[in-house]
Amino acid sequence: MPVEQGFISFDIWTALFILLNTVTMFLVLKRYLFQPVLKMIKDRQDEIDNMYDEADKAKASADALQAEYQQKLNQAADTSERIVKEAMARGQSREEEIIRQANAEAAAIMDKAAADIAQEKKKAINDAKDEISGMAMAIAEKVVGRELKAEDQDKLFDEFISELGEGL
Repeated sequence: MPVEQGFISFDIWTALFILLNTVTMFLVLKRYLFQPVLKMIKDRQDEIDNMYDEADKAKASADALQAEYQQKLNQAADTSERIVKEAMARGQSREEEIIRQANAEAAAIMDKAAADIAQEKKKAINDAKDEISGMAMAIAEKVVGRELKAEDQDKLFDEFISELGEGL
């Protein structure tokens, strides 16, 4: 039964059919369109949340690795500084040892040179004594006019040496 009033007519069965059609369409769309779309949106949101969580974990891991790297870098710097100091100390002690050895060698050379000089001086004195004693014997033989015995030569020689030694 349509009710008419001018240009607009209202049919209750049509309105009821349209309402029933709209509710049915809403239920069908809800079941087959809205739920899958909402599920897809929820899955996408979960995926994005997981990506943010993983990014936060990766950032925390990177920060930890950076801190560890910095710590190792500091340790390496400390180690290299310690090695340089130890090398300098070893070099200094080696330098002192070389200087001590050089001084000891120089002193030994000086002592040996002094001993050699003393020995050469004694040898020169002994050579001079032998030569002088030979000349003195020759002179004494000429002055005395006779040949001296070995005992007399030794006695004169010892006297001459003792007088010569006192003069030096």
